Amino acid sequence: QVRLVESGGGSVQAGGSLRLPCAASSYAFSRLCMGWLRQAPGKERGGVAAMDSDGETSVADSVEGRFTTSRDDANNTLYLQINNLKPEDTAMYYCAADYSSTWCLGRTPGGYLYWGQGTQVTVSS
Repeated sequence: QVRLVESGGGSVQAGGSLRLPCAASSYAFSRLCMGWLRQAPGKERGGVAAMDSDGETSVADSVEGRFTTSRDDANNTLYLQINNLKPEDTAMYYCAADYSSTWCLGRTPGGYLYWGQGTQVTVSS
């Protein structure tokens, strides 16, 4: 069982930045495949970034250059750094994890077993 808790969301103006932490309770945090996904009202949940157990990362094409993900193994925390926020980034952001390493960097939402409760990001123009 892995418990994930996101934080760091809020209301920001376009052009601003946010860093979203995801704290994980896991005895083997560094072995997790982890991802950041988001869901805007009326839209499907989709992945924006992922990190595998080797520390390799992937970022969705739509947010390339603005979103990065990183991991602090000492504190069992995954981060999503979002720069140059745009109104279309408004969504609920979720952290997800799974111990399976297969196709980690290209995983769809259904491929994660553990989920956080989400943190809301609202960007105003």
